[in-house]
Amino acid sequence: MKIAFGSDHAGFRLKKTVMEHLAAQGHLCTDCGTDTDDTPASYVPAAVQVADKVNRKEADFGVLVCGTGLGISISANKIDGIRAALCTNEYMARMARQHNDANVLAMGARVVGTGVACAIADAFFGEAFEAGGRHQVRVNELMDLEK
Repeated sequence: MKIAFGSDHAGFRLKKTVMEHLAAQGHLCTDCGTDTDDTPASYVPAAVQVADKVNRKEADFGVLVCGTGLGISISANKIDGIRAALCTNEYMARMARQHNDANVLAMGARVVGTGVACAIADAFFGEAFEAGGRHQVRVNELMDLEK
C-alpha cells in the first residue's frame, strides 16, 4: 500500500515514528514534509500535498499529524475527494474506514502517544470500507456536498 505522510513541526516526530512503523510492515511511505521540528511549519501545505497525492492516485491513503490533529484534518477536508478522519483511538480508526471510507488518517502528537498512534494506524489500515447499504449512501451524500 502507498501512503503519503505530512505534518507540521509539532507532528514531525510522531509522523516519522508512524511512518517507520508502517514501512517496516512493507508499506511504501512518502514523506511530504515538514522535515524538522526545529522550525515552525504550517500544517496547511502538508495537508494539501498529502491530499493531492491521494486524489492523483499517487498514494492510496494519507496520514497527517499536527499538535492536536484538528487543524491538519480541517485543512485536508477542505480538499474535494478527501475524507480525513481525526482518530484518537483504534475504534475510531476502524469505524472511519468501515463506515466513512476515510482516505486520510489524522492524529494529534500532543494527544496520543507513539504506541497508541501506531495501534491507531494499524487499525485504520487493517480495515476496509463496508461498501453498499447505508454506509455507501452516507459517503455518497458526503461527496455530493463537494458539488
